Amino acid sequence: MTNYRTVASGLAVAAALLVQGCYTAPPPTPVPAPQRSMSERFEQSWQAARGAASDAGVRVTSEDRSNGTLRGTQGTSNVVITVVSQADSTIQVGFSVTGGGAQDANVKDHLTRAYQRRMGR
Repeated sequence: MTNYRTVASGLAVAAALLVQGCYTAPPPTPVPAPQRSMSERFEQSWQAARGAASDAGVRVTSEDRSNGTLRGTQGTSNVVITVVSQADSTIQVGFSVTGGGAQDANVKDHLTRAYQRRMGR
């Protein structure tokens, strides 16, 4: 004969184990990435712009970091690269290529792609 007390105890233990199997952990809480200062972001953009000039074969003839301007030449093209801090805490980088005719668009495109690559984009 089966002892009902033993069967009831066994069912209670089994039910307790099944309830534990249904537990799910709460989703992880996202941690915001640390914000870099404006000067750190400007420095990263400045170095990427300088590197992009080198990658595009631009011979830098002058640098004015305080005004955010790099000037140089690539073949017959005159190149001006500007790195400017904006009021909304962003950094704007611009490439101006003049004087080389048809090759200007290629130089500007090469500068843009090199800059984006150096910024990890």
